[in-house]
Formats: sequence, structure tokens, C-alpha cells
Amino acid sequence: MKPTLRASRTILSSPFPFPSPSPKTLARSCAPHSTRLQIRSMASSSSCAAADAAFKKIQIKRDDSTFDAYLVGKEDAPGIVVLQEWWGVDYEVKNHAVKISQLGPGFKALIPDLYRGKVGLDVAEAQHLMDGLDWQGAVKDIQASVSWLKANGSKKVGVTGYCMGGALSIASAVLLPEIDAAVPFYGVPSSELADPANANAPIQAHFGELDSFVGFSDVTAAKALEEKLKTSGVPFEVHIYPGCAHAFMNRSPEGIERRKSMGMNDEDEAAVELAWSRFTSWMTRYLS
Repeated sequence: MKPTLRASRTILSSPFPFPSPSPKTLARSCAPHSTRLQIRSMASSSSCAAADAAFKKIQIKRDDSTFDAYLVGKEDAPGIVVLQEWWGVDYEVKNHAVKISQLGPGFKALIPDLYRGKVGLDVAEAQHLMDGLDWQGAVKDIQASVSWLKANGSKKVGVTGYCMGGALSIASAVLLPEIDAAVPFYGVPSSELADPANANAPIQAHFGELDSFVGFSDVTAAKALEEKLKTSGVPFEVHIYPGCAHAFMNRSPEGIERRKSMGMNDEDEAAVELAWSRFTSWMTRYLS
């Protein structure tokens, strides 16, 4: 069924766009002695430095201000806005954007810096940054990023994101009619921010069976999203990957180290490749 675009909705702001993990939840998910999880900087990793060098840093205007964004990919290719995890614009989201730019026919990937240059180096910092995010402003950043891509060679534009960015991807598919497709990974917004039943764009969502972020990205949240999308009238798919925990797409050496420090020891390259294959098919179908 072809989605029917609805009129633009009012963008809601909420101090808690999705249920934040409690300190006890975070304590359970972190391995012993990992309270202060230090992550190597881009400059200290050759693989991360190589990914960083692939990007063109640009500035995008939104209202009366500008924000930084990072661009990689073919000049006139379909655009994809790539949204960060709660850590910020770090090596992992940049790795994802480089990967996306090379998939299928090729895409132009753009990462808006939602934290304005700040990056969390441990769980506490990431939680603090996410809790302090202007969610209404973040949706406006995404809208400005989509507009920039469409004004600079991309006839169609999709949105994808991971964790916090996954929730924002779904919110964007609801609140921004100019988006042509969305592929969220392990994140669902609260109904106060955006109700998936009102989605305007095709959505393909990915979750891990062992994800323990209750109400946000666990199996119950995934199935609740599926029920909402059934009433939306847009094409959708919801995929749950057996044996996979949260953030299972993070496969860089640094990302694997960080997940293990948080008690996530699952490694399933076949699941990751399957998710990328599904992503490519979905974005190619709706952005071509």
C-alpha cells in the first residue's frame, strides 16, 4: 500500500522522549569496575581516523543558528540522514555513515551533530547528554538536514539512526512529511514525542532479541511498535534478531570493546550482514 502523506504535525517536546534507563538498569548492564568507561578518541585509532578523513564538514542553517554536519558519499545520490547514538557524533556513527555511503547503488550520508560537538566518554556522560537534549530542536535539525540534502542533489532522502537516533528516526517519519523512508535501529520514541501509528513514511525497524532497555528497545517495545505500524497505513517491517543485544550493529574494535564493557558479549556477524542487506533493499526501494 502506498503511504498517504498527512499534513505536518506539531512537534512535541518532552524532557523524557523515551524511558531513560534507571541507574540500577545501567549498573546491571555495566561490567564490574566499568563505571568510568574511557573510549579512545578518533585521533588515537587509525581506523577511526581513516573514517573521519572521509567526511566533508559542513554547516547547516536552522532558524537563526547553524550547526555542524558531516557528509560522505556520491554527490547526486539519494540522501540518508544518519542519527547518532546517545554517545554523540563519535567513531561508531561515522563508521555507519561511511558504510551506508558504499551500500547498493551508493548513498549520500549526512550526520547532523545533535550535541553541538559534545561526545560522551562513559555511560554517565552519555546519559547526561541525552537527558539534556532539546528533542524538539533535534527534530528541527533533522528537518534542516533533509532540506539541505534535497537542495544539494538528493531527490529523495531517508533517515536512519541507532539507539537514541533510532527513536528520532521514527519520530521524524511521523513529524516530517518530507522524509521518504526510515530505518530505525533499536529505539522507539514515547507517544508524547511521536506516535508511530501516525507515520508518514515507510519504516523498517531492527531490534535485538536480548535487548534489555525495557520499554525503549526490548522485544516488548519492538512488538508494540509493530502493532502501531499496522494501523499507520504505511509499508513497514519489524525485524528481531535472535541472540543479539542492544547496539549489535556496532562492529568496530572500539565498539566491540565498549559493548563488552557494558555486559554485551554477543557477536553475530551474520545478523549484522542480514540487517545491512535489509537496510540496502529498503532504502534502494524507496529512495530510487
